[in-house]
Amino acid sequence: TGSQAANGQDMLRGAQLAAKEVNARGGVLGRKVKVVGVDDKADPSLGAQAVRKAQAAGAVAVIGPYNSSVGLVNLSLYQQATIVPLRMTSDNRTEGFGGTVQPMNSQISPVEIDYISGLGIDSVAMLVDPSAYTKNIAAKTAKGLTQAGIDVTQIVIPTGANDYTTQVNEALSSGPDMVYSATYYPEGVLIAEELAATNTTASCFMNLANVDAAFVEEAGIATARTCTFSGVPAAAQLPYAGAYVAAYKAEFGVQPDVWGAFTYDSAWVLFRAMAEAGTTRYGPVLDAVLHTRGLRGATGTIDIRSASGNRKNAPMYILEVNRKGDFVIVDR
Repeated sequence: TGSQAANGQDMLRGAQLAAKEVNARGGVLGRKVKVVGVDDKADPSLGAQAVRKAQAAGAVAVIGPYNSSVGLVNLSLYQQATIVPLRMTSDNRTEGFGGTVQPMNSQISPVEIDYISGLGIDSVAMLVDPSAYTKNIAAKTAKGLTQAGIDVTQIVIPTGANDYTTQVNEALSSGPDMVYSATYYPEGVLIAEELAATNTTASCFMNLANVDAAFVEEAGIATARTCTFSGVPAAAQLPYAGAYVAAYKAEFGVQPDVWGAFTYDSAWVLFRAMAEAGTTRYGPVLDAVLHTRGLRGATGTIDIRSASGNRKNAPMYILEVNRKGDFVIVDR
């Protein structure tokens, strides 16, 4: 639940689908897999509580959390509780806590820098949510753009506000060539709407956490199409996700969004690790997760770096919204 409920529901469904498929094959180590949903509402203050709920459920592993600010609170607690984390965080400060199949900030930022610096622009104004992931990615991208000779200003915005007119006007007051929104999608929607209403000539760039079907639904296709995005498109646009998309639609009656494909793949990383370890015990399973190599998933081939737990060559793209309202990869 909470402001990012659409993300959470998609992620839960992805894990549920993987569990259903593995159980149809007899489960893992002869036992059926049970998925328990734990809701942290994207709120760091509920991070420790989420761990206690996972413990009470007898969990041996967790897929999540999604928000880096939550992960900075509770990933170490999951490990202390001997619950193997398959994290969904991108802040590089969460490295070393379990493994992940999704992009980290150190993989996201170079794609943004390469794209933005290739536009030939001189100045960027950043609107930055002070949450862990958004603050960290803004800092990394700002540093790279500055090194590329682009003038960057950063304006911190309040999290979860109902209006960002003041901050948008402040960003535009310096006459930037681009306004970069380092936010989650509920904030990004308001910023995109307000930018569109100003008729500014500054381009709109949204970071990865805005790539969600809910962004398009709430902003409308016309407004969403005024922005460019960094991130990963919904599963239907991924080249390896056809079977996953068909199974998801058949099971849940809706189209999959972005992050369910990553929780689905995370679950299969976990299942294979347990099978290879021959146990569900923490140490052997974590070691097997960190030595995942060549696993073909809905998001592509998965290899995990043992030292950091990060995925090699994580999928990362520049995206736009097409006339149908879908996030599609920009042909560069």
